[in-house]
Amino acid sequence: MSGFATARQKMVDGQVRPNDVTDIRIIDAMLAVPREAFVPPSQSALAYLDRDLDISEGASARRFLIKPQVLAKMLQAAEIKETDKVLVAGSAPGYAAAVVARLARQVVATEGDPGQVAKAKAVLAQLGLANVTFKAAAAADGDPANAPYDVIVLDGATEITPERLYGQLGNGCRLVGVFAVTQPPRAMIVTHSRADFGNRVLFDASVPVLPGLERLPAFVF
Repeated sequence: MSGFATARQKMVDGQVRPNDVTDIRIIDAMLAVPREAFVPPSQSALAYLDRDLDISEGASARRFLIKPQVLAKMLQAAEIKETDKVLVAGSAPGYAAAVVARLARQVVATEGDPGQVAKAKAVLAQLGLANVTFKAAAAADGDPANAPYDVIVLDGATEITPERLYGQLGNGCRLVGVFAVTQPPRAMIVTHSRADFGNRVLFDASVPVLPGLERLPAFVF
């Protein structure tokens, strides 16, 4: 087993499984997707650590590869089916989209930085994941042209209610992400039921906030 393959196995055995991720499809996807391919070469040795990894490298805004166990737990809660169409919002550098692509029928991934989009497209093409469409768009905007979605995954945290993304959920469909609207931040699942949106707390989690989903600064007299 190669060094990265060993690190991938240790990530699953030491970070993912111990955090109550039992869905074998998610475990198999995380064992199959080479996380090191989505980080700058200088950081490949850090790709499997239990941390949010800064992969910005001159991007217009700081971007991170979020902790493996947080992503895995959110995907398990989302209960993605093989027939689902999924939006991954703010998906630089493409790792989350690659994992979801092994679970869903179709994936649309968005990222606001064109340079990160180009990198993600190149890696996804090398991996042969033809069911992912990567678009340059802000995380908060999503991709309404391809809505409605069965599942929306936030590849990072939000400090505001992502209303535009809510509007792209199909009836009975769900959004998962880390909400830092209040403290402490918590991973939550939001379900669309007709004209209403219900939410349920999944677990406490802290990951970097996605560009465009930051809280507006309060006005001070």
